[in-house]
Amino acid sequence: MAKTNSKGKGGSIGLSRRTFLTRSALVAGGIAGSSLFPFAASAQSRRVDNIGLQLYTLRKELAEDFDGTLARVAELGFKEMEFAGYYGRSAAQIKTALETNGLVSPAAHIQWAAIRDNLQAEIDRAVGIGQRYIVIPYLQENERTLDHYKRLIDTLNSAGEACRDAGLKIAYHNHDFEFVTLADGSTPMDILLDAAPDIAWEADLAWIVRGGRDPSDYVQRYAGRLSAIHVKDIAMVGTNLDEDGWSDLGAGTMDWTALLQACRSASGDLIYALEHDKPGDPVGYASRSAAAFKNLWRSTND
Repeated sequence: MAKTNSKGKGGSIGLSRRTFLTRSALVAGGIAGSSLFPFAASAQSRRVDNIGLQLYTLRKELAEDFDGTLARVAELGFKEMEFAGYYGRSAAQIKTALETNGLVSPAAHIQWAAIRDNLQAEIDRAVGIGQRYIVIPYLQENERTLDHYKRLIDTLNSAGEACRDAGLKIAYHNHDFEFVTLADGSTPMDILLDAAPDIAWEADLAWIVRGGRDPSDYVQRYAGRLSAIHVKDIAMVGTNLDEDGWSDLGAGTMDWTALLQACRSASGDLIYALEHDKPGDPVGYASRSAAAFKNLWRSTND
């Protein structure tokens, strides 16, 4: 999930080693030239079969037609739903909606305040839905101080113990601001991962790029902490595909071939969730990007 792009609207930052020709070939082969169905039913395509979607991407659609939207993404081939809000539904209602459509939910984004103030309720709901991770997704601008990061570490460590007792794990999702050096020279993301050794990390690699860091380096350094990868793409300069500078997967600047190889080397059991923060056509984005991910996954098996 994302809020504001601190680099400015319409910004475009990417990995320089990806070439335009490679992007064009991927778009042609993965988006324009292929259908989502059927996904290959083989051991090596397991994660393609279990492709995930962060439902923040479809928040307007879910608010208008919750059950119909879940049915639609299931038709598109998605299997794993990461929630960012439950739209007034109970854990039992969520679980029923998922099961009706052959879906599961391994994780959900839950705000820091809810974890601090009502952790047991969030644990009970996650267990009722059948999730494995509770993910803190975002810090407000006034919470991005060294003192707040220390408080967050306390929350993560204490919540981690309670989650572990319930068979869950607490995780943290990054944006770009966690990679902006603080006044004392420290990097917030490093502080969080080093001082809260039992928490998992849901790595949003595109936001790491926007934070001015190398996502492959972080994936390698903290391989043992990874629980999930958010898969999104940054628009090429001049395309301005949406107001925050995101694009369909494979149509932007991120070198996802190299990044997927790094992620798969780090762990063979990661959740991969597609996400677009402000898509103009959310269902179209999901369809095209799922096809692109399928082609990327297969290419990294070669």
